[in-house]
Amino acid sequence: MPNDLPIRKIIHVDMDAFYASVEQMDHPELKGKALAVGGSEKRGVVAAASYEARKFGVRSAMSGMQAKRNCPELIFVRPRFDRYREISNQVRAIFYDYTDLVEPLSLDEAYLDVTENKKGNPSASLIAQEIRERIYKEVGLTASAGISINKFVAKIASDYNKPNGQKTVNPEDVLDFLKTLDIRKFHGVGKVTADKMYQLGIFTGEDLKSRTLDYLEQHFGKSGSYYYYLVRGIHNSQVKPNRIRKSLAAERTFNENLSSEIFMLEKLEKIAKEVAKRLDQNKVAGKTVTLKIKYSDFTLQTRSKTLPYFISDKKIILDTAKDLLYQEKMSNSVRLLGISMSNLNTEEKKTTSTNTLEQSVNVQLKFGF
Repeated sequence: MPNDLPIRKIIHVDMDAFYASVEQMDHPELKGKALAVGGSEKRGVVAAASYEARKFGVRSAMSGMQAKRNCPELIFVRPRFDRYREISNQVRAIFYDYTDLVEPLSLDEAYLDVTENKKGNPSASLIAQEIRERIYKEVGLTASAGISINKFVAKIASDYNKPNGQKTVNPEDVLDFLKTLDIRKFHGVGKVTADKMYQLGIFTGEDLKSRTLDYLEQHFGKSGSYYYYLVRGIHNSQVKPNRIRKSLAAERTFNENLSSEIFMLEKLEKIAKEVAKRLDQNKVAGKTVTLKIKYSDFTLQTRSKTLPYFISDKKIILDTAKDLLYQEKMSNSVRLLGISMSNLNTEEKKTTSTNTLEQSVNVQLKFGF
């Protein structure tokens, strides 16, 4: 590993089947059952699946119909995001007992930089173990963790001993760890890039590391240098405590397709109300309103309008969404509608948090993992 770069102690904590586990905790009769949060056997998409359901191949983002085919005994429950946020806040409160450098990725996972921590504990592995024990004791749920020198390796490591386990990749083991890694596990390598790498004979980290910088830049452009350094364990993305939100949205999948715009307006009013609520909760406003329409044949269309001023009011959001709805005649019946706000007023926050962050994390590792 390069000796001239600051090495940090990063923990990635990932709650185990979070939404489904919350439902099983709150409803003991669901414990041990194959459970899907969101969707139904006729419509919608699974948001989360219990480990009992995963044994049958049920996964998040799978259609409810497919999930039911995979697991005929599957139980569907409606998501309760207010409850998930409540539990998530309890978990984060535990994180902040150890460090202020916490970067939530979603309600169920976060990065922690514990290079310097409030407990004065030199071992990131012991901190991760203590955090997981506290989550189970104080919240009632299990979590898994990955510990390493950067966010990329820590996130991959957190998957290794799920559920309710952890894995540490020490600084001296990082290169060997990455060597055997499937190329699809590398951050930034999607399906298209993975297919291209396969065609070039790149299947593992070892294959990727054998390519020169010039070769990777020739075939992958600017991303080539990113892959070149990533496979060498160099990923300097810092833990960002005040991660800047770029957009905020809400959407609904309907039990039956909608063909009347009158019914669509009724649904849009509820969606606009939810978006306004989330804007208020996050204390942000936006200029760009985007209407998302998914038709019964699963084709997707978006229509956007940017206003000259920031908005967070439900009525203005709804009026803008209505204009977008009437902008063009519907080509088919509709199964999903969504409204998103982007171009948010977060730039000043971004500048402030970046300056604070640079002062906080420029620290050399002085102790072992």
